[in-house]
Amino acid sequence: MKVMIVGAGKLGYKLAESMVLEDIDVTVVDNNPKVIDFINEHLDVLTVLANGIDINILRELSINQYNLLVASTDSDETNTLVCSLAKKLRCEKTIARIRNPEYMQQLDFIKAEMGIDHIVNPDLSTAQAIEKYLLKNYNFYSGDFASGKVQMIDFNIEHMKEFVGKKIMELEDFDRLLITAISRDGDIIIPDGSTELLANDTIHVIGRNDDINNLNNKFTQDITKKEIERVMILGGSNIGLYLAQKLSKVNISVTLVEKDKERCQELSEILNDVLIIHGDGTDIHLLEEERLNSMGAFVGVTGYDEENLLMALMAKQSGVPKTISKISRQNYTKIIDRLGIDAALNPTVIAASNILKYIRGGKIVSVSLLIGGDGEVTEIIVGKDLPIVGKTLEELKLPKGIIIGAIVHNGKVIIPNGKSIIHANDRIVVFCLTEDLPTLKMFFKSNKGGVLSELWNRAKGIR
Repeated sequence: MKVMIVGAGKLGYKLAESMVLEDIDVTVVDNNPKVIDFINEHLDVLTVLANGIDINILRELSINQYNLLVASTDSDETNTLVCSLAKKLRCEKTIARIRNPEYMQQLDFIKAEMGIDHIVNPDLSTAQAIEKYLLKNYNFYSGDFASGKVQMIDFNIEHMKEFVGKKIMELEDFDRLLITAISRDGDIIIPDGSTELLANDTIHVIGRNDDINNLNNKFTQDITKKEIERVMILGGSNIGLYLAQKLSKVNISVTLVEKDKERCQELSEILNDVLIIHGDGTDIHLLEEERLNSMGAFVGVTGYDEENLLMALMAKQSGVPKTISKISRQNYTKIIDRLGIDAALNPTVIAASNILKYIRGGKIVSVSLLIGGDGEVTEIIVGKDLPIVGKTLEELKLPKGIIIGAIVHNGKVIIPNGKSIIHANDRIVVFCLTEDLPTLKMFFKSNKGGVLSELWNRAKGIR
């Protein structure tokens, strides 16, 4: 598969990095020489210093031989035009990043008229993830799979006596749950039964929907038993706008704090049922005046990671049960576990997961990038010709960085052990460290053209 990425910002870089791991032939186009130099130093891709909107450049690069173009510049209009030009020059498929809320009501028209196959909006996707987290009321929400039958959550065990100091094999009522990974001091550990859990570890647990709910209710100390009724949002960004719209629709009382007066005016015209406060959201006295301690949740979505993290931490110390921060810098993911903030979501990682799911297509049902993009959970429908069919997990001898967390067989969810057998047409939920994706690809490769073989062969341009 040949992919051209126009615009090598955070999303473009993350996509290129993920695609290289899957042996996709990637070309990155950007008009910033510093960006191109950085990519040349870190990724094994073809780079072109040029303006992706230049039709002559697209022709010179033989865009008609590419399977996919992803337009991820900072301009919605540029992304739309690049996709339109690429499609007219016979690029097979195009994806555009579009953020402007005004365009969200016209997506079908834009896609049809401009030749765009898929549109991704990182801000909207992030707002949806936050909404789902708040309504699910989990300590941290990662994703659900198998049409909601299987769920994966992350939560920090802090000083919980049920976990700290115990080996995984010693945990009670964990027979139908699986800890797939542990985040510890910024590192990722793939555990086994003898792994000891330490204070402040964040554990990543997969299980049936009912069992995850029971775990959440039983072990999570700071969970709000009642539904969240009041939410304060710091920042009138597009994420703040989308989130406020969604929460107010389900009758949650929303207070939104924004320091730009003109933006407040814009928001007040759009958000009829939301209290808009013009003021500096980093002023804790202002937040206290607006009854911060009465909120069920606090969400920081300004354009500054430091503000979001600091104020989410302040809100937690003020007694707010749930605090969420939007972050953009990848290196901040290493400190989140230590801060005591319930969740930190990265729009780039969420958007990249959305695009990866689309380009893999076929029998790949869903993809979630976890742990700041260092891990991945993928749901796959098993083809009958795969070599894993009919074998127990013990016989497969999977590498340590690859874990089959759940098997859905004939509609029944199985949290597997070494004796579990994979059958044709089963849905399997696979956890894999990003660095082990090439191993996963080779491990599941079928010479008979099974589902995963078909997927990755297509990624190499084999038809």
